[in-house]
Order: sequence, then C-alpha cells, then structure tokens
Amino acid sequence: MAHVIDGDTLDIDGTRIRMFGIDAPEGRQTCRRDRLDWACGEASTDALLKVVDRREVRCEQRDTDHYGRVVAECWNGNRNLNAWMVAEGWAVAYRQYGGVIYDAEEQAAKDARRGVWSSRFDMPWDWRKRARGN
Repeated sequence: MAHVIDGDTLDIDGTRIRMFGIDAPEGRQTCRRDRLDWACGEASTDALLKVVDRREVRCEQRDTDHYGRVVAECWNGNRNLNAWMVAEGWAVAYRQYGGVIYDAEEQAAKDARRGVWSSRFDMPWDWRKRARGN
C-alpha cells in the first residue's frame, strides 16, 4: 500500500519514491483561472490520492535522486500512474529527468485543458526556484 506525499511522491513501506519523469505542482502552489487563484498543488495531490486510495501500488526503480529518494515508474494494476498524472493535467512532463516519454500525455492534457492546463501556472521547477528566493 502506498501513502501519497504529494502529486509526484509516494511512500511505500518507509521508502520515499519520486515518480520518474514528472513534476507536479507543489503543495502550496496556486494557479490562476478566471482571475482567481486556486490550490492546484493540493488538487494534484488529491488526484493522486483518489487513484491510489487503498490500492496496491507497484513501482519499478529507474534511478536514485540527489536526495536519496528512489525514482520510479509506478502502477496500480495496469495503470501507469506517472503517465496518468500527466495525461490528467495534474503533473507535467519533467523533460530534464526523462519526462520526454510523457510528451503525448502532456499534449493531450494541454489540448483538453485538463488540470493545471485549464489555468495559468508556473512550472513547478520555476515555482520552487522562486519560493527558495533564487
């Protein structure tokens, strides 16, 4: 069973897993739609929570990041959770870290204006950089 940390991070039996090739809005991150801010970071986490809720998750390690987290592709049943998060617009393809494999899912989400693509938003890596004051 997996515990959802945020829109791109899980904990399985005490192992922190960063989902390969995707980047989700941070928990405190907001997006802007119709001149109003909305909690897109929370919505991303909630989306992953709903799809993972009390279901078995299997992850296959692809790498280890500089924080020591396992970087993996994760599934519940036949659903690739990484691809699903991007296709639903709750995460973006993190091309710098292999996310090019999710280009088609991201384009479909953009075209359909799903999730964050229904609003104006900062890419999560830009939001984090600004939040750190860099």
